[in-house]
Amino acid sequence: MASETHMPGPVCLIENTSGRLVVNQEALKTLSTFTQPLVVVAIVGLYRTGKSYLMNRLAGKKEGFSVDSTVQSHTKGIWMWCVPHPEKPDHTLVLLDTEGLGDVEKGDKNNDTQIFALAILLSSTFVYNTMNKIDQRAIDLLHYVTELSDLLRTVSSPDLDGVEDAADAVSFGPDLVWTLRDFYLSLEADGQHITADDYLENSLKLKEDTDQSHQNFNLPRRCIQKFFATKKCFVFDQPIHRKKLAQLQTLHNDELDPDFVQQLTDFCSYIFHHSKTKSLSRDIKVNGPQLESLVLKYVDAISSGKLPCMENSVVALAQIKNSAAVQKAIAHYDQQMGQKVQLPTETLQELLDLHRATEKEAIEVFIKNSFKDEDQRFQKELGTLLEEKQNDFCKRNVEASSERCSALLRDIFDPLEQNVKQGVYSKPGGHCLFVQKIEELKAKYYQEPKKGIQAEEALQKYLESKKSVSDAVLQTDQALTAREKQMQEAHLKAQAAEAEARRLAEVQRRHQQMMQQRAREHQEQVRQMEEIRAQRQAEEQRAIERRIQEEAAKQQAIIQAERIRLQNEILQLQRSARSHHGGCILS
Repeated sequence: MASETHMPGPVCLIENTSGRLVVNQEALKTLSTFTQPLVVVAIVGLYRTGKSYLMNRLAGKKEGFSVDSTVQSHTKGIWMWCVPHPEKPDHTLVLLDTEGLGDVEKGDKNNDTQIFALAILLSSTFVYNTMNKIDQRAIDLLHYVTELSDLLRTVSSPDLDGVEDAADAVSFGPDLVWTLRDFYLSLEADGQHITADDYLENSLKLKEDTDQSHQNFNLPRRCIQKFFATKKCFVFDQPIHRKKLAQLQTLHNDELDPDFVQQLTDFCSYIFHHSKTKSLSRDIKVNGPQLESLVLKYVDAISSGKLPCMENSVVALAQIKNSAAVQKAIAHYDQQMGQKVQLPTETLQELLDLHRATEKEAIEVFIKNSFKDEDQRFQKELGTLLEEKQNDFCKRNVEASSERCSALLRDIFDPLEQNVKQGVYSKPGGHCLFVQKIEELKAKYYQEPKKGIQAEEALQKYLESKKSVSDAVLQTDQALTAREKQMQEAHLKAQAAEAEARRLAEVQRRHQQMMQQRAREHQEQVRQMEEIRAQRQAEEQRAIERRIQEEAAKQQAIIQAERIRLQNEILQLQRSARSHHGGCILS
């Protein structure tokens, strides 16, 4: 499109000033002028490993992004270069070159991972540039940053038109291109030649058994496989002799190692032909203004301090994974209780039994998804949340029971109230008829199902609210004698006292059930924690016993060797003695 802005060279999109990321407003203005769909390629890796050289080649230039061969890092922050896409008409290729990781002059690991996460979030193709080989450190770092990217994406909660919903995590992830610089290994496995893609696939392969150490091995690989749906690997030989690397960007292809030139050509061809357009949810193609919005949202989220800031990436990862495990456990609890529980329950014990069974399932979900919760801090947090959930269900159960009973009482006692209004009981003996009718309606109320735990209390409150009506009927009942009235009143009071006693007894019984249930739950949690502790102690004891056995075996071997040596020495002495004695006889 002719109206698109021409960028003769890269500009700094996100500045890194004293460890703080700041968006360059002028660069944003330039980005917003690109209205074509964008193919966004970002590169991340250790400093001084040739990232900028690759990005210049993708731009079709020898110079552009800063390239140098000294030990000092040149690129700071994230730099952007927008060029016409060489293979996709009406598309713009956005190249993002990032500050090198592990710069000794910077020394801020959190700043490194923030830039790493931004590159993943903003790109449609993510180039991970590492040296020599794929090792566990590189896998762990990529895993940690993918988790951090998901967290950053969640806390930023973009609400702009077309910005992804959290449910679109699979379609959101960019393609992964892993580049291995100065590769020196042989691409062989089991004596057979393999491709670079095979090497990457083998490096990310999961171990099948469920041993805890293998689960820790599998976790980063499983997450990387899930996050990056498409994965590609390129290996690069050293382009030229080390002493000439300072002149690399000025050299022609015929002055470089031919294998490196071909590898570079294959890499650029893949990026040009296979890199997808940056998309949001519902397959919305991203243009300059939309990418500008994403940049602002993600950098603002980092500046807000909502991301974990820790020296140890394992600790940070454990916080992310265990927080997610708690949420998964709570979500499972909510889903299962929502399916199983129909409020109100007939008894409190019925609700508590359902809670206890679902709580056990939730704890199992947490344990399955947790990662190094060594002090059980997150499991204790889950226990607190589940107790709050239980209390909330108990409260809602009471409310549901009260509402159900109130509706029933209105329907059942409505004919009685209508009769009172019509004066049916305003006659001699009317109060007696009134009381009989109440007893009939009470019996009908008791027969109704699903009233819940507030059934008796709701009935007594209703009858108490109608006491004035009963008193009025009683006063108009002129046919009753004073004694009959006294007996009737005493009878009503006794009923009321009995009902109150039942209500208080029910309240006490429910309270006792609740305390017993909490005691049982506490004992169960203590038991689970003790089992975990006992398992660990048993494993440690077995390890100690193995070491003792190994040491004993070594000592036995040493003693046996010494015994053999002494025997040999004695035999030698005996032979020498015999030989000497024989010589004396001959003389």
